[in-house]
Amino acid sequence: QVQLVESGGGLVQAGGSLRLSCAASGRTFSRSAMGWFRQAPGKEREFVAAINWSGGSTTYADSVRVRFTISRDNAKNTVYLQMNSLKPDDTAVYYCAARPGLGIYRDNGYDYWGQGTQVTVSS
Repeated sequence: QVQLVESGGGLVQAGGSLRLSCAASGRTFSRSAMGWFRQAPGKEREFVAAINWSGGSTTYADSVRVRFTISRDNAKNTVYLQMNSLKPDDTAVYYCAARPGLGIYRDNGYDYWGQGTQVTVSS
């Protein structure tokens, strides 16, 4: 069992930056792929970024590539999402997710999800 708690969301002006954190409990974190997803009002949840168990492989949605960076610290059981050059279209609730395994995954088939943290970007 893995429990996930996101933090770091808030209100920021367009062009600003935020760093989201996701703290995980449970012994399987270091053997799990981690992902960030987001859901804007009236829209379906969408993939943002993912990282494999070691941090050696990452993948991003085209809409955030170059602007966002996913990373992890297995010693701290934490995954991060550094978001730069934020745009109003980035406004959403951001969720982290965990999926035991050695791969890297862009689909919604993650086993564990956090409660989400709100990110609001003003124009």
